[in-house]
Amino acid sequence: MEEIVYPSPVEESYVPDTSVLVEGAVSKLVEDKRLTGRIIIHRAVLAELEHQANQGKAVGFAGLEEVKRIRMLAEKGLVEVSVEGEPPRHSDVRMAGLGAIDALIRDYAWERGGILVTGDRVQALVAEAMGLRVMYIPPRPAGRLRVEEYFKEDVMSVHLKEGAPPIVKKGRPGQWRFIQIPGSPLERSEVEEIAREIVEEARRRRDSFIEIDREGSTIVQLGMYRIVITRPPLSEGWEITAVRPLVHLSLSDYELPAKLLKRFEEKAEGILIAGAPGMGKTTFAQALAEFYASKGRVVKTIESPRDMRLPPVVTQYSKNYASPDELHDILLLSRPDYTVFDELRNDADFKLYVDLRLAGIGMIGVIHATTPIDAIQRFIGRVELGMIPSIIDTVIYIRNGRVDMVYEVRMTVKLPTGLKEAELARPVVEVRDFLSGELAYEIYTFGEQTVVIPVRRSRRGVEAKLQREVDRLIPGARLEFSEGRAVIHVPRELSKVLSRRLRRIRKLGDKYGVDVRIVLENP
Repeated sequence: MEEIVYPSPVEESYVPDTSVLVEGAVSKLVEDKRLTGRIIIHRAVLAELEHQANQGKAVGFAGLEEVKRIRMLAEKGLVEVSVEGEPPRHSDVRMAGLGAIDALIRDYAWERGGILVTGDRVQALVAEAMGLRVMYIPPRPAGRLRVEEYFKEDVMSVHLKEGAPPIVKKGRPGQWRFIQIPGSPLERSEVEEIAREIVEEARRRRDSFIEIDREGSTIVQLGMYRIVITRPPLSEGWEITAVRPLVHLSLSDYELPAKLLKRFEEKAEGILIAGAPGMGKTTFAQALAEFYASKGRVVKTIESPRDMRLPPVVTQYSKNYASPDELHDILLLSRPDYTVFDELRNDADFKLYVDLRLAGIGMIGVIHATTPIDAIQRFIGRVELGMIPSIIDTVIYIRNGRVDMVYEVRMTVKLPTGLKEAELARPVVEVRDFLSGELAYEIYTFGEQTVVIPVRRSRRGVEAKLQREVDRLIPGARLEFSEGRAVIHVPRELSKVLSRRLRRIRKLGDKYGVDVRIVLENP
């Protein structure tokens, strides 16, 4: 919708609504001399902004700051300002989200014969339908914000705190360092101004939105940046943390073993992506979502905030704008092949993940865990033990941005490892190293308790066995494990031995489920 301005030879009265004040658009119009005459601030607008500010919401503070700027411009003689209109009722303020305040402002602009100034397209259309004169301020092109100036080359995140100098995190997932920016500590007013600028820009830009705005905190998705703003009373001072993805990887960039890719294509439907914070879990989940979308599968996501960078064919839902029941109904009715849940935090999240998986939807859950088994243990107590293999079949553990471990989850009936009495046989959930097939953990009930028993360090077992095989076939070769691969370094003088036994060495990869690479080394 294009901007609509109705000029008049006489001095005009302009009645701005909440949207343009929160976006900081009115003062900009005055400074550019596109708006002259009288600006009427309706008391209902001030009441709504006050209500939002009292709730600790950033939009309320941003709107009140804009009113202050307009008054400062009035003191310079650039415009006249007055506060008019009847104060709204408490019910009007509570129903502001349903348009009660907008209706008051439209009616007042009609009575005064003024021009309604709005950045809300629906508000503009309703006003035009009433016959009102409207100045619609469409979202303007994105400008460069002050917080963006800190993002140089390999900067992953920016940390701004009142009373402290700016700090940036540089590097890549798993390999980063904090660097303090030279200069004086930031004043509260500086951090507040940067926060206000972020909120105003998020309201304007089509690729941005305020994901959460509550007392003490605001979470904004501003283009590629995920920004968290905290303020008193939640924190002792104003703080801004802005994070951006440094890399956009496809599944092929991870150089995964063919056996794992085949599982993704044919069998894996209950996937957990686990790892410590900052290790690259969401980046891998994003790559996996694109992989399934490229295969013609219907993929949707549940995020909080929506910070994945995905193709338009993938629909991204916000957990903050819908209840678990609403998301449950939407996804059951739309029946996607896969749903990416980024990330699982509380009981409601786990319940939604379980319900959708048991309904037959492929699920990919992102979860914080310091070890792969911790991700599975988060489900123990939330679901029956026997249901776990139906909910989770594959666990991907991410470390330093790479796939470090892959577990497969199965159910069997047997005598648990270490027990000797045959009558103690019971259902056992086996957690196996997917690539080697070796048993890593057993989960079963013992009395009234559910126990998780480590059986063997599976990777060490594979390494030891493979080392013995290589020593037997090519004495003098050196075996090295790197990022899930077995690299055999063979001196060039042993190339004839290698050529005779190459087929047998290749078979070691299939035998142990490891991607085997051979490197000939010069003397």
